Amino acid sequence: MSAFKSLKDHFQTIDNFAHLHAICGWDAAAMMPSGGNEARSRAMAELSVHVHSLKTQPQLAEWFDKASDESLSVDEVAQLREMKRNWQMSNIIPKELVEASSLAGSKCEHAWRTQRTNNDWQGFAKNWQPVVALSQEEAQIRAQATGLSPYDAMLGIYEPGTSSEALTHTFDNVKQWLPNLIDQVIEKQSKESIILPSGTFDTSKQKALGLEIMKLLQFDFTHGRLDESVHPFCGGVPTDVRLTTRYDENEFMQSLMGIVHETGHARYEQGLPKALAGNPSGTARSMGIHESQSLFFEMQMGRSAPFIHHLSQSAAKHFPEHDAQLFESSNLNKLYTRVKKDFIRVDADELTYPAHVILRFEIERDLINGNISYQDVPELWDSKMQSYLGLSTAGNFKNGCMQDIHWTDGSFGYFPSYTLGAMYAAQFMAAMKKTVDVDAVLRSGELTPIFDWLSSNIWSKGSLLTTDELVKQATGETLNAEHFKQHLMNRYL
Repeated sequence: MSAFKSLKDHFQTIDNFAHLHAICGWDAAAMMPSGGNEARSRAMAELSVHVHSLKTQPQLAEWFDKASDESLSVDEVAQLREMKRNWQMSNIIPKELVEASSLAGSKCEHAWRTQRTNNDWQGFAKNWQPVVALSQEEAQIRAQATGLSPYDAMLGIYEPGTSSEALTHTFDNVKQWLPNLIDQVIEKQSKESIILPSGTFDTSKQKALGLEIMKLLQFDFTHGRLDESVHPFCGGVPTDVRLTTRYDENEFMQSLMGIVHETGHARYEQGLPKALAGNPSGTARSMGIHESQSLFFEMQMGRSAPFIHHLSQSAAKHFPEHDAQLFESSNLNKLYTRVKKDFIRVDADELTYPAHVILRFEIERDLINGNISYQDVPELWDSKMQSYLGLSTAGNFKNGCMQDIHWTDGSFGYFPSYTLGAMYAAQFMAAMKKTVDVDAVLRSGELTPIFDWLSSNIWSKGSLLTTDELVKQATGETLNAEHFKQHLMNRYL
């Protein structure tokens, strides 16, 4: 057997265990009773260690050496590159650190669910301190192995090829024009009349509405399902994608658009190249590209006037007891493009969202690089919220630095993906409109031409191309944030 074939078989085994880990993680977040957390945490830590041991077996180095001398196709060279990158990133980290990080993250995340509700910063900080310390240790190890800064080494897990210097440059540019644009739009919208949701929106009806919209978005229910969790997410594996949302019976809008967002993630997973299943080259290119798909669905399509027309008809059908004027397209369009400075990232509108992401990026960058302490985070958060959105979170930890799940398990380097995703999504839409009459397709309700473009240019590529190569092939240029700015200007002004 060739060394390349041996590597492919070995990574298929790794993927099988990763499949189990993903489903166990979904169950812990969506279904597991709270009393199961301790045993589940031990089981998942054990599984993490086992997967790590598979990725670091001694014979892999020899196989990679031999495979590099074999005659491989262009696609096979890309497969080898991604397997080697995966191996190198795992080989850097000792199994003891993998286990300790998994246990600390599980403990912190589970306790966070109630600590956030209780605004218990002191209790959270006690569990979070070891998560931060272990993440800093991992970052130092990765930095020494790659020659990068600690934060850039962690950023490479989620955004290979991206640097904090490039992000800082991009985000600093956004900070120059975004605050004024937000104020302009809020002033413009203050003169508009709008009907707000009132009364009760039954959870079962909200779910039925969400499932109907998922069908419109051509989600494959034979390979996935929708459930409920504290924090909406998309997990599982391409053949068994698990989406979650959260419901609020006082309104229907957040859960519905949350479902649209997570369906974008899910369609990307379901559209990944099946011929490369089990190989790292068959996975999503980066979290920024992953977020570009969810934000393409939610922001580029989901909050457009033609798509909102479909939401209008469906919502009116599912909630006939409510004022029909609430669901009129013109009113829903105002509701779904309403700009408001607020505390919560996951509830933020499209315009203020980048401010939430930039704040988190700046804090986690300085935290992982050792320039600040975990104890400094609440005060820094308050300072930056006041600077970027004019809001104070002093003493309001649950709506401030405790609101996100990402830092509870040490996912430092993830947050930039959200705004990178918004920028890529705007760029993809600009390119798509050159060959597809997007508005006409959206009005028709037969969205196949849109999905065909995404499949051909994004989903089917997996990780065969680097991020820059993928974006350039799809749009004719690498990341250009001007498309995002222009999209916001066109929609809101």
